[in-house]
Amino acid sequence: MYLDLLQLGGALAAVAAVTATYSAVLHVSNATTVALSFLLIVLVVSAVSRLWIAVVTSVAAMLCFNFFFLPPVGTFTIADPQNWIALFAFLAVALVASNLSLLARTRADEAMARRDEVARLFDLSRDVLLMTDGQEALSLLARLIARRFDLPYVAICLPRESSGWEVATAGQLSLELDRAQLEMTFAAASRTLEFDAQRRSYVGHRTLDIGGQAVALVPLRLGSKTVGLLASAGRTVDPGTLDALGGVAAIAIERLEFLQERKAAELARQSEELKSALLASLGHDLRTPLTAIRVAATNLQGSWPDERARSEQTDIILAEVERLARLFQNILEMARIDAGAVSTERQWTQPSQIIEAARAQVEHTIGARPVEIAAPPPDVLVRLDPQVTAAAVAHLLENAAQYSPVGTPIDVTATIGDEGLRITVRDHGPGIAASDLPRLFDRFFRGVAAKGRVSGTGMGLAIARGLLAAENGQVWAENCADGGARFTIVVPGEQKKMEESA
Repeated sequence: MYLDLLQLGGALAAVAAVTATYSAVLHVSNATTVALSFLLIVLVVSAVSRLWIAVVTSVAAMLCFNFFFLPPVGTFTIADPQNWIALFAFLAVALVASNLSLLARTRADEAMARRDEVARLFDLSRDVLLMTDGQEALSLLARLIARRFDLPYVAICLPRESSGWEVATAGQLSLELDRAQLEMTFAAASRTLEFDAQRRSYVGHRTLDIGGQAVALVPLRLGSKTVGLLASAGRTVDPGTLDALGGVAAIAIERLEFLQERKAAELARQSEELKSALLASLGHDLRTPLTAIRVAATNLQGSWPDERARSEQTDIILAEVERLARLFQNILEMARIDAGAVSTERQWTQPSQIIEAARAQVEHTIGARPVEIAAPPPDVLVRLDPQVTAAAVAHLLENAAQYSPVGTPIDVTATIGDEGLRITVRDHGPGIAASDLPRLFDRFFRGVAAKGRVSGTGMGLAIARGLLAAENGQVWAENCADGGARFTIVVPGEQKKMEESA
């Protein structure tokens, strides 16, 4: 209101200034010149202010025109009847021009508002394309709509066969939607699809009064199918815009459901692949040691083996039993990782003890292969779970033994720093193929070069990564410049000197 009064004062001041300039300074007596000047002021005022301000300005200009410029000057009496016609023509032109100017400004404002709504819809469409599926996806969609359209309340309501209505809300307002009203609105919108040309929207809109707030309900339609309802409150939005907004929201919901279905299909496919790989690997890795054990046991039953041959056959049986035990241990560890049942208990321990424990677990696989160990002094301790860490290192040692030539050494280096315990296991084999590096730690994955010549299930590196994750540790692999591969693990942990424990 203050701005309106300020504009009215400026308009009247402009009329007074023109009147004073023409009558007292320039002594203009031509009524046409004065009328056009007043009309110009009226047009400018009507273009920038409300209609009532333009009308008051028109009346003021008419009175000044009559009093100061139409004879007899100085009175509101008009001597010549033609001047009456001119006066009323001036007033009519001023009022019509004011109205037309206001109409044009209103149309321009409406066009600007529609362009703004189109821009908001475009921004929302971009946001929808970046959305990913998840438990909070529907709530995120409601927040995006509320933010893009400055709505204090937005609710996306989807009917569910098992749980009634799923409602995701966003905005500052807290309103409770009546489920019966939602059912009624959804049923009405699902029955028919007609376009209301006057409102520029499809039928099915409904307005509810909830706690003194007008809540607009709009059907979410995919083509002719109604999939849910959109509720908004706190700001009036054009019905056509609400329809378009409902369409964008419906497309977003369909996309989210499609992403979930695709993810489920991908998980099912991966599960089938994992099952096939597991069965194939277990079938091969179980059959080989069992065959060796059966042959060795049969040989021991014969009369031909001497003491030396019996010792060799017994060693074969023990080695294959150890291999079977290792395989079953891998299966149990993988099951624990999948179930999230890997528990950790941090203790002060020496890094060299972890390496020796890991070496003992895979002694049969390493055999007589030299293992060169570089570890911190015995008086340096690190606080972590020694069993879990040793089990992870054991898988790296086993992998190094399997993928490097017999007789070549395995280098193990342990250091302690700010990041915790770092252990590297380096072999002198052919290295890792570039195509295998991205999937090296995937379960049941075996590189092309390993297939057909190295036994194994492809679980070892995946188990190492899963065990280390329970300690917030990490593992990675890289090729060495002078040949071979290097695997590095880092486990966060405090360090101290042994005398500090006293």
